[in-house]
Amino acid sequence: MTASELAVEGLTLTAGARRLVRDVSLNAHPGEVIGLVGPNGSGKSSLLRGVYRVLRPAEGRVHIDGADAWSLPVRRLARIVAAVVQESGTDFDLSVREVVAMGRTPHKRLLSGDTAEDSRLIDEALAAVHVSELADRPFDRLSGGERQRVLIARALAQRPSLLVLDEPTNHLDIRHQLDVLGALRRLPATVLVALHDLNLAAHYCDRVYVLRDGEVTASGPPAEVLTPQLLADVYGVASEVTIHPRTGAPHVTFLPEDAGHGRSGDGQDSDAPHPQASARSEV
Repeated sequence: MTASELAVEGLTLTAGARRLVRDVSLNAHPGEVIGLVGPNGSGKSSLLRGVYRVLRPAEGRVHIDGADAWSLPVRRLARIVAAVVQESGTDFDLSVREVVAMGRTPHKRLLSGDTAEDSRLIDEALAAVHVSELADRPFDRLSGGERQRVLIARALAQRPSLLVLDEPTNHLDIRHQLDVLGALRRLPATVLVALHDLNLAAHYCDRVYVLRDGEVTASGPPAEVLTPQLLADVYGVASEVTIHPRTGAPHVTFLPEDAGHGRSGDGQDSDAPHPQASARSEV
């Protein structure tokens, strides 16, 4: 597996008369983990669809290693790009191992069986997201979080040089969120990932692009981009951003509107911390 160079240049995507993404430019150097963050409806998923070739650009280009992604043969593209999306058809009447083995299809001849190398890569992918023990289970009987991890394993088995993921930590508990993002961080591939949780993005991404209303509002290293002023502008809420003493990454705390103010009539001391003040940045 090698890492690809991704260059998105002036990309505009539309659905009928509706403009989903406008004049977005983005780059990902080989081996980088690039995060897309922003409120719901900001264009993150649409932008990813333009990259993994589901939404054809109305304007602009997507280049992978210097080649126009929309000009690449389908089989060649499948050897380069793997995608984990939110709205995937998941009613597979297959075992978990068989689903993960589908990731090897672009690298095989029609109707050929798994080689020893295929089996090794499938085993590695299962282990990377801790689903080895589920290998013989029917995929359609798994929980939502288990399915998500299996689909990520399928993408890992594909051995792409560019991996595109849309909210891969949805449905996952905290341990598996960290496991999955840690596995992506260790890949010898370029990763473009949309995330809701800003603290996860700050810790695992080399750079982030902040989207609002289909446009890039800011981009750069998380420590430079994730400021209280930007978060107020984009998300419409107050926040505190500190450097975590253990990780060294920015840590975002969103503040309720009544943070720091007493609440009359509820029996709480006016100086007591509000119980909803949380270090978690779910938005």
